[in-house]
Amino acid sequence: MNFKLRIAAAAMLAVSCIASYGQVADTKKPVKKHVAKKVEAAPVEVKKTRAATQASVEDQIEALKHELEGQIDSLKTDLASKDEQLKLAQQTAAAAQASAAKAQAAADAQQQAVTDNSTAVSTLQSSVTDLKGNQASLATTISDETSKLKKDFANPSVLHYKGISITPGGFMAAETVYRQKATGADIPTALSSIPFNGANSATLSEFYGSGRQSRVSLLAEGKTDKATYRGYVEADFLGTGTTSNNNQSNSYVMRQRVVWAQAVLNSGITFQGGQMWSLAAERAKGLSNFSGDVKTPQTIDPNYVPGFVWNRQYGFAVIKSGKQVSYGVSIENAQTLAGNACPTATNATSTTPATAIYASCLLGGGSDPVTYVTTGLSSSTGTTTGSVPSSTSENGVQGSSYNNFSGSYSYNLSPDLIAKVAVDPGWGHYEAFAIGRFPHYQVYPNYNVTGDTATQRAAGSHTASLTTGGFGGSLRAPVFGKYGDFGLSGLYGWGVGRYGDTTLSDVVFDANGQMKALTNVSALSTIELHPTPRLVIYGNFGEDFAGRLDALTAGAKFGYGLQNAVNSGCGVQSAPPQGVSNPTNPANCTGNNKFVQEFAGGLWYDFYKGPAGRIRYGFQYGYLNRAIWGDTTTPQANATENQFFTSFRYYLP
Repeated sequence: MNFKLRIAAAAMLAVSCIASYGQVADTKKPVKKHVAKKVEAAPVEVKKTRAATQASVEDQIEALKHELEGQIDSLKTDLASKDEQLKLAQQTAAAAQASAAKAQAAADAQQQAVTDNSTAVSTLQSSVTDLKGNQASLATTISDETSKLKKDFANPSVLHYKGISITPGGFMAAETVYRQKATGADIPTALSSIPFNGANSATLSEFYGSGRQSRVSLLAEGKTDKATYRGYVEADFLGTGTTSNNNQSNSYVMRQRVVWAQAVLNSGITFQGGQMWSLAAERAKGLSNFSGDVKTPQTIDPNYVPGFVWNRQYGFAVIKSGKQVSYGVSIENAQTLAGNACPTATNATSTTPATAIYASCLLGGGSDPVTYVTTGLSSSTGTTTGSVPSSTSENGVQGSSYNNFSGSYSYNLSPDLIAKVAVDPGWGHYEAFAIGRFPHYQVYPNYNVTGDTATQRAAGSHTASLTTGGFGGSLRAPVFGKYGDFGLSGLYGWGVGRYGDTTLSDVVFDANGQMKALTNVSALSTIELHPTPRLVIYGNFGEDFAGRLDALTAGAKFGYGLQNAVNSGCGVQSAPPQGVSNPTNPANCTGNNKFVQEFAGGLWYDFYKGPAGRIRYGFQYGYLNRAIWGDTTTPQANATENQFFTSFRYYLP
């Protein structure tokens, strides 16, 4: 098409040139002004030839013009056709472009779909892979759970009953003890009664084998969305029945150790009540009252070691447990242990009366809690025996032994109060506590054994009370890292002797019949080593102490640690009185206990510890030293004891 357009343009240019030439040829030349000259006329033939030539050129031009016009018209027609075709082509191209764009969009959408499908496929493949892994894990879990269920069914660690879990526990023990000096105490050591060398029993040794310390326990536990509820019972066979003996059947009875109920709220507050370990006893962590969480000394002796602060008694405690700090309060059963307050001799006359306690603190020994105080003498000779009358019946009240209320139920004004805080900072365990106690008694200051009247006996009678208490604490530090720790614990106060391991006296009465609290101290140091997971090596040294408190009235001594006690015969063996075959205490050895000390060391070794339970062997050596208060001549007398224990135990898994 471009070639044809070029031809048309060339033709038009040629036509234009020829037309221009014609115009030029016909244009007259300007007339020069000159002298007129006569011109001859052209010949006729020349004129005809010129005219014919001119006509022929015009015809050719006209023909060429028509031809060019035709070509131009044809070109215009072709151009119009081409324009139509171009428009159609443009429309087609636009449609094609639109189709292409649509196709591209569709392709893009398809590509996106493919991409999405690829992602979905990849995700699906990952999900399938995860599903396969989960299926494998689920299969493993199902297999493990099935194995666990089979194991739990065949060897359950807990029993399930009506929505609660029940966990049995305890151990079976075969134990022995050998003592250099006989005490007749079986496995538990009578710490406050170690015989002096002058006692007949000190010349004899003793050996006992026993299974009485075997223990059984049962924990019941139920959970809700707000709290965990527990009940726990633990017992051994160290009780003594009316027919229990060591002759043939050895039928010792089961006794309760701890029996309590507990509610632990999700907030960390615990309410617990029943017979339980006193809040004063040291814990391993926090203030948990489980027996395994109470840090009892690692001894075979069920009476532990002097200096250990504890009681198992009724209590109700409220405890707030935290990760590092726990604190709580408890009310606990009260019991008052009284020392001997009776004079050993009175040489006063009727004109110089001596105040003497004839029957003191009949708490549990009679129908009334009374303290009898006399202002006169009971015999015409003006002397008294200085001992409590064995049978003084006054209005149905039996006056018997002063010490009745150290072994019976004392009359208590209120429970003991204990508050404690425990700290677990991440290295060691630390505790501090306080005890408050409130014993009370009845005083008859005008009681006469003979010749008195009811009016005289009742005159001036009154009730009195005493506030006592003390402070204590403990620390347990892993100074040997994972291989062992060191511990210190103790209690200092007035009238808190029963919280010490030896249960020394809390109070005494002075010459005026007034109750006085003794100063009591208990202290214990402990080292526990764990060289291997199966071996425990331990050493304990502790002491329980009761201070002196006495008063002198008209030559008579009253109180505790009497300075007129005679201890010169503690180391002298004397023959028993005629007709008495049992061993007797030595004469002139009457002082009150001052302190009891013991070093106890030993080991525990686990021969086996696993799913089938635990087999454990233990050995312990103990050296005891008991001291009593004396006079200025013999200020203190000591009794010593060497003892050896063995234990072979099977623990439930």
